[in-house]
Amino acid sequence: MRGYLRKRDFFVIFQNLGTVMEGVGAVVLIPLIVALIYNEQTYLCFLVPALISLSIGYVLKRFSGEGTNLRLKHGMIIAALAWLWAALIGSLCLYLSTDISFLDAYFESMSAWTGSGLTMYANVEILPKSVLFLRSLEQWVGGLGVVIVVIGVLIRPGTAAARLYKAEAREEKIKPNIVNTVKTIWWIYLFYTVLGITLYVIAGMPLFDAINNCFTNLSTGGMSIKNDNIGAYHSIWIYIVTMVLMILGGTSFLVHYKAIKGKITDVLKDIQFQAMIIIVTVFSVLLMLYGNLSDINSVFYVVSALSCTGSNTMTSIQMVNWTAYVKIILVACMIIGMSAGSTTGALKLIRVVTLVKGVYWDILKVVSPEGSVIPRKISGKTVKDAEIKEAGSYVFLYFFCILVSWIVFTKYGYGGIDSLFEIASAQGNVGLSVGITSATMPKIPEIFMIINMWVGRIEIIPAIVLLKVGFDLFKRL
Repeated sequence: MRGYLRKRDFFVIFQNLGTVMEGVGAVVLIPLIVALIYNEQTYLCFLVPALISLSIGYVLKRFSGEGTNLRLKHGMIIAALAWLWAALIGSLCLYLSTDISFLDAYFESMSAWTGSGLTMYANVEILPKSVLFLRSLEQWVGGLGVVIVVIGVLIRPGTAAARLYKAEAREEKIKPNIVNTVKTIWWIYLFYTVLGITLYVIAGMPLFDAINNCFTNLSTGGMSIKNDNIGAYHSIWIYIVTMVLMILGGTSFLVHYKAIKGKITDVLKDIQFQAMIIIVTVFSVLLMLYGNLSDINSVFYVVSALSCTGSNTMTSIQMVNWTAYVKIILVACMIIGMSAGSTTGALKLIRVVTLVKGVYWDILKVVSPEGSVIPRKISGKTVKDAEIKEAGSYVFLYFFCILVSWIVFTKYGYGGIDSLFEIASAQGNVGLSVGITSATMPKIPEIFMIINMWVGRIEIIPAIVLLKVGFDLFKRL
């Protein structure tokens, strides 16, 4: 079979991508409400990009003709392009409404949509409230995934929805039907959003701040409307609410569904939930004992890094002055991440557990009598060779992408530990920074960080598929 796409493949890609574009256009229209409430003159900054996305999306759907059945490769290409397009439309909004270069605007928008939380703005508190809300909204929508949102709202049941769902790196099914699964996830997400906003208001946070901070922390985005992030509120109760939201965002929606159904025993038996509790406990204690951080900050930063949220309670200067020990502990958390099937980024706990178990089973096989059958199960489910291989392959690709960017950053004079910290934060869609990310950083490292955020969010494979198709098309020219 030839590697490049045929005409009818493009038809099916454009048809479905058009739907995603319409969804993105609708999302960037919503901040118009905030602009009206606060009487801000930013209407055209949202209206023009929204109309561009809606119009192009409509044209692609209307004039793409008849395509073939949507296959996994189509879903991956659509997912990869969807995030690039969403970042482009968001960047137009930022470029038109604030004093920022287009590259910085694209970085900011990619960071928001992917839930990375890194920012190019030196002072976010002077930005229009409609722009602050746009960034928060992009994180909230991006937490579920652009394509997942479109499936839940616009696409009817069928195999196309299933393949787009899988292309977004989500395998777990709550319901037998993919669309019903996504809708259930939506209701759970909305419930926690209302709960989070309510808890923030009870803790003393203004309503606008509560909405934005709930959007960013539940989605494990972490991009704040305050220069000092959650630390600006100087409230232990707000810190606790934030940690609760980060843990909720980093927990699998399947576990949430079981909890809502009252199946607490099943929740406690979930291997990813168990691993999360163990890692948070062990790493928090390590920071308390040897990291010179307070008890609350030790727990807060481990949860923030592991959930890939990136919220913080300390100033950027304090974070820059962290010891290498603290940075390495948090890098480990940012690389591991929390549960698959959640809003978190990074490797995901299930892959780490599968890989560790795979090594253990190999060792057990070597030391066991010849012919012994080694049972390979996680949470009562049999683990196949293909699953261990997939986990190993993805971990290799993940570290390879980090290595490439790490080499680039050190070439530009950044320190080894600080470079690794920033790259792990970008690719894990975390958002913690030790001061490298800024509007003054060189453009090449900035572009690499954009790529890291993108591939980290779509889990690398869709990006490789898109590049392969592009290379094949280039050879044909």
